[in-house]
Amino acid sequence: MMAYTDVIKQVREINPLIHCITNNVVINFTANGLIALGASPVMASAKEEAAQMVQHAQALLLNIGTLAAADAEAMILAGKEANRLNIPVIFDPVGVGATAYRTETARRILAEVDVTVIRGNAGEIAVLGGTSAQVKGVDGNREGISYDLVRRIADELQAVVIATGEVDILSDGERTFSIANGHHMLTKITGSGCLLGAVVAACAGAAENVVEACIGALAFYGIASERAAEQATAPGSFQVAFLDQLYLLQDEAGILEQVKQLA
Repeated sequence: MMAYTDVIKQVREINPLIHCITNNVVINFTANGLIALGASPVMASAKEEAAQMVQHAQALLLNIGTLAAADAEAMILAGKEANRLNIPVIFDPVGVGATAYRTETARRILAEVDVTVIRGNAGEIAVLGGTSAQVKGVDGNREGISYDLVRRIADELQAVVIATGEVDILSDGERTFSIANGHHMLTKITGSGCLLGAVVAACAGAAENVVEACIGALAFYGIASERAAEQATAPGSFQVAFLDQLYLLQDEAGILEQVKQLA
């Protein structure tokens, strides 16, 4: 399996356009993070242009953080067009389980769009798997989730599933991996999980192998947060330092040692 640095190198060489239909709390942070990484963001959420815009993209990000009916329609239109063009679709089911509408919309997207990757915290992934989870606003319960559950959900939904937490779990239904990089300061800034979904989209849009792309994204993101935390004193300075590390981090971190294949 390639090192995460190979995946990031491909992103920076290709400069993929990532069509983001995301929540309005994180638009600026997501766009700046993608630019720092080496990708190009476009934030087009109008249903009148969503399908046409995705025709220019290398990957599509669907994020339901600030959910509205028009956004859901745009996501499905863009998702179907991405499927037609064989463009990877990354789905971030933010806050699924918090309300019936949010859960129903997430399940509708999964039913109508062939999603390539699902990225959520442990609580959100548990809800998609039919397991109860405590939800506070759009924050799911971040307690541990079993490797078997992630593998089962990936198999049932025929997608790569990423459950993020203190240790990230990734599965394509056959192989399952854990990635232990990261820093708790990521939980102190708004949109760190949403930006991760966009970084996964950038890597999936640039690399040929989706599982390798996801591992590369998680590894790079976690190491960037660790480097940023070394320089920061509080959440504000961490956010700035983190954006800097998305731009600055190169090959010097070497091949990730915190990735383990579990099965």
